[in-house]
This record gives sequence, structure tokens and C-alpha cells, in this order.
Amino acid sequence: MALSSADLPTVFSLLQNALSQDQSIQKPAEATLASCENRPGFCSCLLEIIASRDLEKQSDPRWLASVYFKNSINRYWRIRRDTPGIGDAEKPYLRSKLLDLIREEDNKVAVQLALLIAKIARFDYPRDWPELFPMLLQKLQSPDVLLTQRVYLVLNQTLKELSTKRLAADQRNFAEITSQLFDYTWHHWFADMQLILQGFSLVLASPDSGLQPDQGKALSLTCERWLLCSKVLRRMLLFGFQSDAKSVQEVAPVKQVSPAFLQAAQSLLQYRAVPPIREFVEKACLRLMKTLVEVQSTHPFSFSNKAVLPPVLDFCYVQVTEQSGGSTMFEHFLIKCMIFIQSVIQCASYRSHKAGRVVGASTPSLEEAKGNLAGQAEEILQSLLDKQRLVVLSEILVRRYFVLTGDDLEEWAQEPEAFHHEQEMVQWREKLRPCAESLYLALFERHREEAEICSGRCNLPVSGEWEMLAPLVVEMLKQASDNCPPAAPDADMQITPALLLKEAVYNAVGVANYDLYDYIDFKSWYDSCLAQELHNRHPNGRILRRRVAWLVGQWVSKIKDEMRRPIYSALLGLLGDNDLAVKLAACRSLHNLIDDVHFYEEEFVEFVPTCLQFLFEFMGTAQEFDSKLQIFNLVSLIIERLGEKVLPCVEKIMSFLPQVWQASEGQSLLRIQVILALQRLLMALGPQSPMCYELLFPILQYSTDVNQPDELNMLEDGMQLWQTTLRHAPVMVPQLQGLFPHLVAVMEKSFDHLQVAMNIIESYVLLGGADFLRHHAAGVVKILDSVVGNVNEKGMMCTLPVVDTLIQCFPGDAPAILEAVLQKLVVLVVNGRNDSDIVRASSGAILARILVQNSGFFAQFTSQQSLAVALQQSGVTSTDQSALFLFFDAWLDKIDSLTTLGKRKVCALALCVLLTLREPQILDRLEQILSVCTSVLHETEEEKNGNPSNYSYWSSNAHSGEEGSVSSVESEESRKRQVLGADPINSLSLAPLLKEKLQTCAALHGEAAFNTAMSRLHPMLLGQLQQLLQT
Repeated sequence: MALSSADLPTVFSLLQNALSQDQSIQKPAEATLASCENRPGFCSCLLEIIASRDLEKQSDPRWLASVYFKNSINRYWRIRRDTPGIGDAEKPYLRSKLLDLIREEDNKVAVQLALLIAKIARFDYPRDWPELFPMLLQKLQSPDVLLTQRVYLVLNQTLKELSTKRLAADQRNFAEITSQLFDYTWHHWFADMQLILQGFSLVLASPDSGLQPDQGKALSLTCERWLLCSKVLRRMLLFGFQSDAKSVQEVAPVKQVSPAFLQAAQSLLQYRAVPPIREFVEKACLRLMKTLVEVQSTHPFSFSNKAVLPPVLDFCYVQVTEQSGGSTMFEHFLIKCMIFIQSVIQCASYRSHKAGRVVGASTPSLEEAKGNLAGQAEEILQSLLDKQRLVVLSEILVRRYFVLTGDDLEEWAQEPEAFHHEQEMVQWREKLRPCAESLYLALFERHREEAEICSGRCNLPVSGEWEMLAPLVVEMLKQASDNCPPAAPDADMQITPALLLKEAVYNAVGVANYDLYDYIDFKSWYDSCLAQELHNRHPNGRILRRRVAWLVGQWVSKIKDEMRRPIYSALLGLLGDNDLAVKLAACRSLHNLIDDVHFYEEEFVEFVPTCLQFLFEFMGTAQEFDSKLQIFNLVSLIIERLGEKVLPCVEKIMSFLPQVWQASEGQSLLRIQVILALQRLLMALGPQSPMCYELLFPILQYSTDVNQPDELNMLEDGMQLWQTTLRHAPVMVPQLQGLFPHLVAVMEKSFDHLQVAMNIIESYVLLGGADFLRHHAAGVVKILDSVVGNVNEKGMMCTLPVVDTLIQCFPGDAPAILEAVLQKLVVLVVNGRNDSDIVRASSGAILARILVQNSGFFAQFTSQQSLAVALQQSGVTSTDQSALFLFFDAWLDKIDSLTTLGKRKVCALALCVLLTLREPQILDRLEQILSVCTSVLHETEEEKNGNPSNYSYWSSNAHSGEEGSVSSVESEESRKRQVLGADPINSLSLAPLLKEKLQTCAALHGEAAFNTAMSRLHPMLLGQLQQLLQT
């Protein structure tokens, strides 16, 4: 039932009650409002409440009405089948009324109204609301400052919403909007900038008296409008024009706006010291720099104009090299300047590349035009960032921005773990030091590219006159070491500027390790200096201890042979340090060393007990989740890399893992690491894996339970652990038997873990044998029946080996148990139009095995009425042919899709068995049968001198899911060998069997009929067959 104006008091009362602090009043009101959202007229009632002048002093109900209106737009503006929502008759009124309410004095309500208009515009512009932007443009011409400020608020939100629509038609609409609004917005921005600077000059001239109240309010509104203008201009520049990196079409407004933005930032920075306007100045400067960075990235060629790029780049260079730190906000401004410099020097569009012109073309191609523009930009960059400036910038980055500040040291002292992780996080766009490090590394990369280009032009190696940054850093390292030599182990240490600078230079050496590789003899440096600093235990020595520990991890590529043992010993010593940040740095470097290609277990095995002991103790004292994760990753890596050499420490590990599991409740990421560590431990233990079953099974029980709360995060790793447990188990145990129902539940929920599930079933069959099948046959059939025919080719090809393994291991019992699955396979072979040839051929090979090993069941199975019904239901038209020959004809056509000799051999053996049927249709298919058999006989003759080819899928799937295992899984591999050894298929010889079955066929059908059928064979096939049977 629709709401009307008579319901306004009721709706307003509900809004007031929904704002009540009393839950007994608030909850019923919210429920009633929610039930009204999809009723026609509800939004009109809300809009009337928002517009009511009598309620202007009651801003909270009006604000809540605007929120409910906004939520209704999200849910009900588009017509839905299940709800009437907002009708087409009501929408024009709402759109028109909203535009009349733009001049809203309450800021909170004004913001919601802007969001409302933006969301409706996303749905209705331009088709149903073409007058939106002309109306807004008309309102912008009003002299009312508040009205125009609100219009820009609406424009900002609307353009933000429309800019996210990425279809070509939507982008064209946005470009059209830009063409309508850009010039007017730009002139408004420029005029407001002049007014703001005039107002600020008055504030600066009379800081005590300031502006009159009316003047201050007008200036404040102008400042807000100017900021909104800046946002609107930014969005139009970024989304209203196609990127010139693609189109190579100049974007003229870039040259118009960018210099003005730079000049505005320079002018505003003069007023940063004035307290009343400082907050606005910093906010405005950040906004301007952010826009310049994004415009340069989006329109690099237009920005590379000589009137744009040089002054902006020079301004940023000066800010970074000549300014000193101030407030946090100013630090953010420096970050923007660094980001701009880095964006320019790493800009792919500014890298010149050769592009030829098509012969006969009168105009340059797109690539040639890009190359010309890139060459011009590169010349500007080389002139602005010459060698001297690069050196100065690099040195200032290290000496000023790499140095730890007082705030850093205080944070380190208060929260060492948080300090360490903050330094390691890649948030270079948010923090000053990481941003400086990123820029420093970018300078090395650019310089390296320039050196390679110059050396290539001159046909010289990359060295000599082009190398300047690496020698600079080496010189800084020498100076820092001379000014702050290593202290004796027991010497007193003070935190001096020289020590902090040394730490900063060490940081620079570590960040640029790739480019400094040939300039620093790390072994000599470590022996003469770094080793002493690692062993200094003074509390203030932690600054260099942490940095040197980190540095070792950066220079792993140079730590080889005899250097490793002393470094292992030193890092283990740091694991016992009193400072948690130092410990974490040591963990990081140990992880890098152990994960390195030059890691050898023999060199580290003596340190394993001590290392694990330190790590277990550290795990108990660490507070931060990231710290625990880092420690546990190292433990897990040690187990993986040491393999069986970790056996002496197994008891310690097994006492440690349950503690971590219990302590990490609710932290699924850490519990996953426990599961991975257990998996690696099982691989290391191999046949001795039962010694950790007491720890293993509770974790396995929990992680494979689909009803536990962490199922979404942990199930995949739990399944992998389950698979590894089975493969390394020497015998079946009751706990493993009892776990199988979990697999049924997993597969009932989804097929996301199909590959691992099939591997688990196969391992169960090999490990548990007949006893497993007796207990869980129903579960196995339920899984296979749900999978076969309901998954794609990849899914079928990982399921069919399991069916084959069951029949191979239990040829007498398995076919009857799997009868429903086998019926699906027959249907798939006969009528699997949507299935690939390899799936149909492989399915036929499984049925062929049954024919060879249990021909009695096969005959009974193919003659059942249920199979004929299943074929008819699948779409097979009624025919006089039996199910056997329908299967035979379809399967015979796909045998050539089989690529392995083992599968083809079992098919040939099955065809030999078919020759003994009394059916006269056999003689009609004699040529096809003998063609396949002859082909397989040829292949077996070629393989005679090689290893026998077994019929098995295991060659490709044996180690699926166990990356990192050094050798094959002995327990499961031996079980597979036993099954293959007992397989009669491998002992049967095809040639004698074929000869015997041909004789039987001749006796069954009579010599005359048989000879007639043989005479129809192709002479070449007949000759080959006779030759092969004689040999």
C-alpha cells in the first residue's frame, strides 16, 4: 500500500524514535522503517521531511531521513520483479525536488543530498535525467556562495560516481560532461584562488585582529568551494579525456591547469606558518600535488610540455633537497613531491624507443609519434636531472631521510615489534622513509638504464664515467665508518648523529645491493666491521645490531662457503638478544639464508637444536601476530629444508606445535602455518610418521571438518595434510578409518577440492585395502557417483584413475559396488557429445579392464534393462543393437585418443575377449578389432627391449599436491608397486592371446563365415597381422 502526505507525521515520529537511545523504542522504529522502504511513496515522504522548513532546527531526523532515502535508492530505484520499489511516476518528482533542495545549510544533510543525486545520476543520466548538468550549471551562475559551494559538492560526488562506469558509452558521456563544465569550473577555481590569496594576505597583515565575522565566514565558504572545484577539475582531467599515452593526442587543459596548480601551491605555502589558516593550506597543497602526480601519470605526453614538466619537477626537487621536516602534514607533502619525482623518472612513456615508418606513409605512425614525444621528454629529464642533481638528490635522501628520528627511536623503545613490522611493510606512498628508499632505488634504476644506453652507443662496458651513484654510496660508507668506527664488545655507546648516519648508510647499502654488488667486498667488510657490531651488546648498540642483521639478509647472494657458519652463529646469538626488533631482523635474515640456493643442510645442521630452542622461546614472548607468523615461517622452513636431518629435534617440535595451535585460536592464518609445518614434518619422518599421530589427528579432525568456523580458510590446507598423512602412513589405523566421512561431507558441499579428494580416496584404497572398502564402500560410491558426469574434462581425468584403481585392486568386488558409476561411464562413452575424446576413451578403458578381468560381470552388466533405460534417458534413440554394441562402436572410434601403451594394451586385450562372443555382429567389426590389435602389437614389439609398460595413471599423478618432497613417497610407492605386480594385465601377452581368440572365433562362427570375414580385411592389414602372429 502506497504512502501519502497523510503519513508524514507517522514517518517523522518513526525517524525520531529510531534516533532514541532507548533500545526498546529504537529497534521497533527501525524495523517499521525497514518494512516501509519498498512501499511506493516512502521516498517522497522522506523528501518532504528533508525539505520541511519547520524542521530545520531538528537536523538529526532530517539527516536520518536522507540516509534512509539514500539506502532506498541503492535497493529500489531499479525496477525489480519481486518488489514494486520506486515507480516511474514517482521518480521525476524526486529528481526535480532534489535539485531544488541543493542549497541546504546543514552540512551533514547537504552531504547526503549530494550522495543521493550522485546515485540517481548513475542510474538515470543521461537517458532519464538529461537536464541534470544543465540545471547544475545554471545554479553555478548564482552569486550565492553557499549555493555554488553546494553545487560543487553535488558535482564532485556525481562525477566520482560516473567516473567508475567504464563502458565506452559511459566514457563518452563523461567526456561530454567535461566539455560542458570544464571552462566554467576552471574560471571559478581561478577566481576563488585570487579571493583566497587576498583574504590570506589580510590575515597575515593583521594576525591579531583578523577578519570580521562576515568576512571570515565568506572566506571559509570560498575555501570550501575552491577545494571542491579542485576535486571536480581533477576528476575531469583524469576521466574526461582519453589518456594521451594511448591516443598521442594533446590534452590542452593539462597545459592550462598544471602551471596554475603549481603556482597556487607555491603561493599557499607562504601562509603555512599562520596558525588560523595552516590546516587549510596544508590540505590544499596536498590536494594540488596529488592532482599533479595523477595528471602526469594519466597524460604523460601533455605534461611533458616545457611549460609544465620543468617547473613542477624543479619545484619538487627543491622541496625534497632544501626543505626540512615539519609537521606530519608537511611530511605528507614531501611524500607527494618524492612520488612525483619517482613517477616521472620511472614513466614508461618517457623512455625513447625506435619505431620505423611504413614505406610510403606520409604521416608518422602512432608508435613513431610516441617515440618522438618520448625523446623530447627524455631530453627534458636529462637536462633537469643531470649527473650533479642525481648525486645531490641521492646523498640528501640518505643523509636526511634515511636517518632514524627521535620519534622513531621512541616508538622502537615503546613498541619494538610494531616498529620492526612498520619498517618492513611496503607502504612507501604513506611513510616518508619508505618513500625516500623507493625514490633512492628508482634513481639507481634510472641511472643504470642511462649508463647501459650510453655504453651501448659508445660500444663500451657499463662503467667508468657513467658510474657515479655506486661510488657515491661507497664513499658515504667509508666516511660513516671512519666517523663512527666499530666499538669494542664491552664498550659504552652513545646514540650520536654519527651513529645514526652510519645506520642510514647501511640501509642505503642494503637497499641498493644489486647495483653495489661489484663495488663492495662483503666478506672483508663483514670480517673487519660488521661482525664486531653484531657482537656489541650495549643497549644502544641495538641500532646497528638490527641494521647489520637486516643487511646480512639483503646480501645473501655474497654469503657463501666459509662465511656461512660464522654468520649462522652470529644470527643465532641475536635470537637471544634482549631487543625484540633485533630478534625479528635476525629471523628475517636467517629465513633468507636458509631459503637461498647456496644453502647446504650439512653446514646448518649443528645449529638446528639451538635455533629451534631460541625460536620456541621467542614465540612465547612475541605479542604481535606478524611476529608470530614470521617466527613460525622460519620454523616451518627449517623443517622443510633439513628434511630427515631434523629428526633429532622432532620431540621438541611436537611439543611446540600444539602450544601454537591452542594459542592461535581465531587466528586461522597462524593455524594454517601449523598445518603446513606438520605436513613438512610428515614428509621428513616418512615411515616414522606415526610418532606424531597423537598431535596430528586432533588438528586433522578440526581442519577437515566442514562445520568448523574456520572451514573457508583452513579446509584446503587440511586436505593437503590429510593426503600427506595417508601417503606416508605405513599401515592403516582406526583414526584414519574414522576420518573418511569428513571427505564425503567435503564433496557434498562442493567440488573445489576434487583433485586432492581423489588422491585421498586412492591412498585410502592402497593403504586400507579390502578392510577400507568393507567399511566405506557406500561413501566412496556416493562421492564418485556425484562427480562422474558432473565435472569438466580436468575433473573427469582426475576421477577416472580412482575408479580404475578400485577395479584393479578388487576386480571381483569393485565392479558390482560401482555399478551405478559404471552405468554413467557407458552412457558417457555412447552419448557423451559434450565430453572430450580423451575422457570417453579413458572411460572405455576402465570398462575394458572389467571385460578382461571379470567378463562374467560385464556380460550381465551390459544386458541389464536398467542400462538400456539409462541410455534412452540420455537421448540414445531406440535401436536393435544391444547396449554392448552401442558401447563397442562408440568406444572403438575413440581408442586412438589414448596415448599410453598400457591403456591401449588393455583395450586390445578386451577386444580379444570380444572375439569369443557368439554374436554374428562380431564378424562385421572384425577389421576394426584387428586394426587396433595390430597397432598395439606393433607398439609392444617396439617396447620389447625396454621396460614393461604398466597400465597406470600414477605416473602423472603420483606426487600431486606434495611439492617440495625430495624423493618419492616410499610407503605409497611400494604399495603401488605391489598392486602393479599383482595385476594380470601386465603378465598377459597380447600376440598368443589374439591367436587363441581368433581360433575360438573361427570355431564359434564356422570356418566359412570366419574366412569370409577375414577375406574382407585390407591386404596390408592382413599381411601385418600374419607377420606379427608368426613372430
